[in-house]
Amino acid sequence: MKSSVMGSLEFQFPQLGFLQNLSKPHPRCSSMVTCGLRGGPRKPLWRKSVLSSETIQVVHSLKLAKSSTSRLQQVFGGRLSRLLKADLLDTLAELHRQNELDLALKVFQFVRKEEWYQPDLPLYCDMILLLGKNKLIDMAEEFFSELKKEGLQPNTRAFAEMIGAYIRVDMIEKAMETYELMKASGCAPDRLTFMILIRNLEKAGKEELAAMVKKECVEYVDSPERFLEEVEQHQKRKSFNLA
Repeated sequence: MKSSVMGSLEFQFPQLGFLQNLSKPHPRCSSMVTCGLRGGPRKPLWRKSVLSSETIQVVHSLKLAKSSTSRLQQVFGGRLSRLLKADLLDTLAELHRQNELDLALKVFQFVRKEEWYQPDLPLYCDMILLLGKNKLIDMAEEFFSELKKEGLQPNTRAFAEMIGAYIRVDMIEKAMETYELMKASGCAPDRLTFMILIRNLEKAGKEELAAMVKKECVEYVDSPERFLEEVEQHQKRKSFNLA
């Protein structure tokens, strides 16, 4: 099984269209997702404070081999292919933490080819976050579209990650479109979503939009007055530190 997977594993990831080259995963048993601040989606289960020695060794091997396609294939066909499910997911999470974008994309592709894999919303959210951090907005949009093709429904975090990705590349209009789509989809914006929008709209001089978002947060956030005070204090502290 592993040899056939490695035979089809690609090690080049153009910014557009690479998801179409991935093999389709197994159908998801259930695609229902709960949106909103309360009773939200589960956090990724594979996050652990202590990594196994196998995970640490594989991450190290991947980083050493990343400049050589042949060496990287050896790691994928050897150490990586022998990892247990939890350790494989921990490997992907650690690559995210270290911002090893190219390696994370390759391991994500590998994970999707595993027999046990089913489309997983937190996994997609993590990938969108990573792509957003690296300002690869086209790929982030592809992942957002792909998760829906795989039977998943975007939740509050998925929308928030896309909003954050747009903000990073100064696409304010797209960020606001995604915010409106979030609400229209029945997902309640959370405190992080409002924090991202208010701070960056004010920074961009979009005072009217910022005022609108502040007004709307009353509908979604507990103790909105206190929350808006926290946002303002955070802005003042940030401005003071930059002075």
